[in-house]
Amino acid sequence: MNVCLAPCPVVFDLDGTLIDSAPDIHATVNAVLRLNHVAPLTLDQVRGFIGGGVDLLWKRVIAATGLAPEAHRDLVASFMTRYHDATALTRLYPNVAEVLGTLADRGHPLGVCTNKPLRPTRALLEHFGLTGLFSAVIGGDSLPQRKPNPAPLRAAFAALGADPAKPLGLYVGDSEFDAECAQNTAVPFLLFTRGYRKSDPSEMYHTARFDDFAELPGLIEDHAEIARA
Repeated sequence: MNVCLAPCPVVFDLDGTLIDSAPDIHATVNAVLRLNHVAPLTLDQVRGFIGGGVDLLWKRVIAATGLAPEAHRDLVASFMTRYHDATALTRLYPNVAEVLGTLADRGHPLGVCTNKPLRPTRALLEHFGLTGLFSAVIGGDSLPQRKPNPAPLRAAFAALGADPAKPLGLYVGDSEFDAECAQNTAVPFLLFTRGYRKSDPSEMYHTARFDDFAELPGLIEDHAEIARA
């Protein structure tokens, strides 16, 4: 068994974990729908489509609106021209900035592994003044694979100094994609329950769960020594 000695690498998902970006994604989706003379979707509808990256988001939007599937590529392109710098409606979840600072002060190498494309990911981290806290940022277009494939998460841990073949660290996320990715990577998973998941937490792989980021430093200290078989 391999033991993750503290300070331990900690990798975070972004949407639904560190930030509530659904309002900006919703507004940008509806801007594209208006251009195509399609009725807008609700915030709850769009929130339910988030997690698998932009391509999957638009497959779900197309299915919900009756748009032609062959328009997928043009719709994604139209969305991305507006989405790259969409930050006005996005908010950090409570206590995120303070907790990230605490973890960095304690020596934990920090990273981000998200299915959001890299450019808007970096724009949001810069917008919230978080860029300097993360030594690794892996976006949905950084590799050919996306979560729940383990490759992006392995790449994030490798960039933080872990063995990419047998990474040791903790992953923090909110969705089924994150839980499956952590399980596929064989790392402990801390589930943030206020995000965009669709399943009951009891049905998802996780090592521990929390609904307030103020709880996270204690959870990380409790689980930093977890051994991975």
